[in-house]
Amino acid sequence: MSALTPPPRHIHITEVGLRDGLQNEPVVLSTEQKLSLARALVDAGVHEFEVSSFVSPRAVPALADAAEVVAALRGVAGLHLSALVPNLRGAERTLEAGVDSVVLFVSASERHNAKNVNRSVAASLEGFEQVARLLDGSNVALRGAIATAFGCPFTGNVPVESVTEIARRFADLGATHLSLGDTTGMATPPLVTERVTRLREAAPNLPLTLHFHNTRGIGLANVMQGLALGVDRYESSIGGLGGCPFAPGASGNIATEDLAYLLEEMGLETGLDLEGLIAAAGRASELMGRRLPAQVSQAGPRLALSDCSAVPTAQG
Repeated sequence: MSALTPPPRHIHITEVGLRDGLQNEPVVLSTEQKLSLARALVDAGVHEFEVSSFVSPRAVPALADAAEVVAALRGVAGLHLSALVPNLRGAERTLEAGVDSVVLFVSASERHNAKNVNRSVAASLEGFEQVARLLDGSNVALRGAIATAFGCPFTGNVPVESVTEIARRFADLGATHLSLGDTTGMATPPLVTERVTRLREAAPNLPLTLHFHNTRGIGLANVMQGLALGVDRYESSIGGLGGCPFAPGASGNIATEDLAYLLEEMGLETGLDLEGLIAAAGRASELMGRRLPAQVSQAGPRLALSDCSAVPTAQG
């Protein structure tokens, strides 16, 4: 790991499996199934959830029960619940549901934003001003999220200036955090360094969260680079579930249990219980009806032992 700065001691992990993890799956879970997964995650120490997205149910049928999921989890003490919204109507529904944070999302790529929310980037940002006015005076925080922050599957490279300009707009709106989304796994360690460095110059008072996908197998390498830069907030999905339905090749997020294992082995604190996360990943796999791409939930912790007597001994 680069010695740019000592890694932070405590790392904040937001679980996005209930939203990003489920939105592109062929299996649509019932509300009770989602809540059973949420309960397993809470048992593992997860307290911050990106719980759903208040978009049109026609666009993302898997998240049509967003209000019901929020209502059920709202009574669990100690949780922070956030939800994605694309526009004013989504924000109104989110406030009615009772979340702690509204996450406004926009793509740094015009083509992806058109596919994702059927709007130009400028129109999305203009609509966010209405949402900021709606939230003004409430106890609901405003957070920002930039999709395709490291590259776009339709246009390729995304200029860093496009990302920094959006970040400035979020800062002007009073956002408390900004998440950089690696929508189709196009981030690399040099890009992480460039984006984080430039964003800190453009919006120095806006804390960054990094959201990586493992599409090309270097999601955790990008986390390592983020840690080297002093970033202490990451988003991940139990079991490695996830992907954007409006971006080709958008395979799963980095897995929460893989991320927690890496951080634990580095001596960093997360407040999460690895064995509990492995159990939650097992529940997610059961609900999806397939083996999930995460690795730690398959292999177990580093010092997980096997019964020696159950393994054949080489002959000859």
